[in-house]
Order: sequence, then structure tokens, then C-alpha cells
Amino acid sequence: MKNRTMMQYFEWYLPENRLHWKRCSVQAEKLAKAGINMVWLPPAYKGAAGAASVGYDVYDTYDLGEFDQKGSVETKYGSKEAYLEAVESFQKCGISVLADIVLNHKMGADGTEQVKVIEERSTNRNEDISGIQQISAWTKFDFPARGEKYSGFHWNAAHFSGTDWDDAGKRNGIFRFEGKVWNRETDSENGNYDYLMGADLDTDNREVVEEVTNWGKWYLDTVHMDGFRLDAVKHISFDFYREWLKQMRQHTKTELFTVGEYWARETEKLTHYLEETEYSLSLFDVPLHFHFLAAATADGNYDMSKLFEDTLTGTDPEHAVTFVDNHDTQPGQALYSFIPAWFKPIAYALILLRKVGTPCVFYGDYYGIPHDGVAPVQGLKTLLKIRECYAHGEEQLYFDDASLVGFTRTGDAEHENSGLAVLCTDSASGKKRMYLGAAFAGKKMVDAMGGIGSPVVIGADGWGEFSVNGGSVSVWVTEEAGEMLYITLE
Repeated sequence: MKNRTMMQYFEWYLPENRLHWKRCSVQAEKLAKAGINMVWLPPAYKGAAGAASVGYDVYDTYDLGEFDQKGSVETKYGSKEAYLEAVESFQKCGISVLADIVLNHKMGADGTEQVKVIEERSTNRNEDISGIQQISAWTKFDFPARGEKYSGFHWNAAHFSGTDWDDAGKRNGIFRFEGKVWNRETDSENGNYDYLMGADLDTDNREVVEEVTNWGKWYLDTVHMDGFRLDAVKHISFDFYREWLKQMRQHTKTELFTVGEYWARETEKLTHYLEETEYSLSLFDVPLHFHFLAAATADGNYDMSKLFEDTLTGTDPEHAVTFVDNHDTQPGQALYSFIPAWFKPIAYALILLRKVGTPCVFYGDYYGIPHDGVAPVQGLKTLLKIRECYAHGEEQLYFDDASLVGFTRTGDAEHENSGLAVLCTDSASGKKRMYLGAAFAGKKMVDAMGGIGSPVVIGADGWGEFSVNGGSVSVWVTEEAGEMLYITLE
């Protein structure tokens, strides 16, 4: 079986030249050869900012770059035709496609309505700080350019539970609509974290649930993607996506691999969400991301042996999607927590070469981020190829030191020259004896990352003493594997 390897195929500051979908089509074959077999594409529908929208300010989910709305026909990424071609190009190359789904809120309404509301305290949405008052809310979505095509549904205040802007008073606030309640179970931050931004969808409203379910089926029938990345799941009632995904899977009679974004450092919040959704999806391992950040910024004082403790990968690896950074953590973004460059090869080795979790590579790490002068991660393409070809077999962990940690993979019969040893450190250089297995006795192992020049010969007992330079990672593969990597990556 192939190792599942995902790439988030966008970053926040992609040029607003409407060429990204065409870029996807051109790059699909190269990505497949690089070892990528799943891509997460950005939201493809029209945002409130039109061709400048990254996609999370959702305006019209039926407009995939087809209608003259919000100042353009195309989205930031291109036309509907180019989007469908991009999906097909990936799939022809054996790459599954995940569509980014944003059903928490809508923005850029076509008109306002007078709505009675109760203002809530921003830090505790369970606490009213006003009586009933009237505001002018942007809640009318009529989509005049699209008209009735694909759906005749028109959104109004009845379909939302709250907003954050009173257009009459020109003021911000957390305004819960009269007669509405926040979703029953959401994240407990701010008392109840149902409300995030824009006009908040009322998923207790039968018409809303019916419309977004119909839309999901239309989207699947139109785009033929292979799964979903779900945005902001902690802000939507925990039972919503459980039922929505059931409908989508019944409609397609396929697995529809799905990963949700639940942004929380506490692993118990993620495991609780998985329980409530009956394990119908995976989640990004946000706690592990913050462990990487802590290790990278502790000046060598982080306990590397605890790197995977209290993470989703450590608790429930089957439902963990591991990542190093993403569009929200990159410089200039709201959740900025970018991993320093020196640590990234270590972090990527740990998510790409271990047996557990589904790793997700960030576009900005693979290609760089010109907007901020960020270079591609050194050795990332090598690590991807090692994952595809050689990261197979059983795993033995050596997380037994505060600085120097590693693991081995025994390889398997299906993948020639597979098996490896990984050693990394957040401080000084060092050595560690690790067991590869009797099948490797007498074999020469080389550092595919190029840090250590001398090979290691595995003893008759299957053990070897592996080295790593300070603040780096070494990935030891057989000499034959190393030669093939050199040829492949040239």
C-alpha cells in the first residue's frame, strides 16, 4: 500500500492573477512523481472580496467562478472550467482531491434587514449585556447575477443566529438574533464559540440544513472531488458534520476522506469532538504543531522525548492529520505561529517518516512564500521521496533522551530497499544505537539528508550506531536506496 501523503496546495498570499487552477493542472504530474497522492485545494467559491478573496469570506457557494459577482467572474484562483480541469488533472495522476468546505458563516450580503438582537459579551457569549434592541444586519443574500441557477434559495435573517456588525449604528459587537440560541455544543472558549464571523448560519434551522445538504450533493456531482477539508468545525454544533457527512457518503457511496480543522491546543478537545462525531472524520493535530513550535523556540531546553505526548498522533493516530504549518500559521495571519526554518526539516522528518498519522505538507514550505521572503524547506523533497519509497514496515521508537531522539522502520518485502533510521536533535550533535533488524546485517546505511558523510554498517545483531549533527536531522537509508534517491531527485 502507498503511504497517504497530503499537500495543502495553496498559501495565503498566492498572486491574485486567477491562474492557480491552471497551475494545479500543470503541476499535477510533478506532484505525483514527488510522492504526493492527496491535495487539499482552497475554497473554490466566490468570496465577499471577489477575485481578492482567499475563500473563507464565503458569499455564494454555487459560484465556482462562473458569475459576475463581487466585481469579477473568476475567483482569485480562476474560472469554474479551470477548477474542474485542475481536479481532473490531479485525479488522472492518481492524486485524490479534498475540497475546502466553509459552512459556518456567510459574508458580503446583498442587502440589510432590521433585526431584533441581544448583545452578548465578547468574552462570554452566554452573558447578555443588553436587552432586546434593533440593528441593521447584512443578512440578505439574493445572488442577483446567478439568479435561480442551481438553487432558488435566498438567505435572510431567519437563516442566521447572529452577526457582529450593526450597519445603522456603525459598530461592532456580538449580536445574537432574538429567538435564536447558539449551537448546542461548540468549543467552550468564550463561553460558547458558535459565533466566529460574518452572518452565522443557524444549523438548528431545518431550511438551512436542507439547503447546505442539497448544495453538498450538487458540489459532489459537479466537481467529483474525493473528500473534504472542513473549516472551523469547533464553531458548529458537533452533531452537524456527523449527519452532513452521512448524507454525502450515502449520496456518493464512497469513503470521502475528511479532515476537520479544530483549532485547539488541548488534545482532549479533539478526542471529545471525534467521539461526538462517531469518528466520521479525522482532525489536524494542532497540539503537535504547538509542540514543534515549543521545541523550536526553547533554545535547546525542550524535552524532545515528550514531543508526541498529549497529541492526537500519540492518542489516536488513526484520526490524526499531522502538519508543520498552514495558511493560518504563516507570517501575517491571525493564528501566526510559524515554525522557525532550522527546525522544519526535523518536524517534517517526524511527520513524514513515522508510521502514524496522515501527514500534510504546506504549499508555502514546499515552494516558499515570496510575500515574506520565506524559502522552501531544505530537504523536504528528499523526505517526501523517502516516505514514498522507503518509509515502510514496523516502527521502533527511541524517544529516550531530552535532546537526542529517533526511530527506525524495518522495511517490507513490497518496497525494495525500504527501511530507515531517523535521528534528530534540538541541541548538540550526538549518536544513538538503534535496531533495524537482522535483515540489515552487514548493510551500509547513508545519511540521505547529507549531514553525515560517513556510512554506518549494521552489525550482525541488526543494531547500528547512528549520528546526527547539532540542531538537525539525519535520515539513514541503505546505500542502494541513497543512490536511487540521488538519481530520482536530480
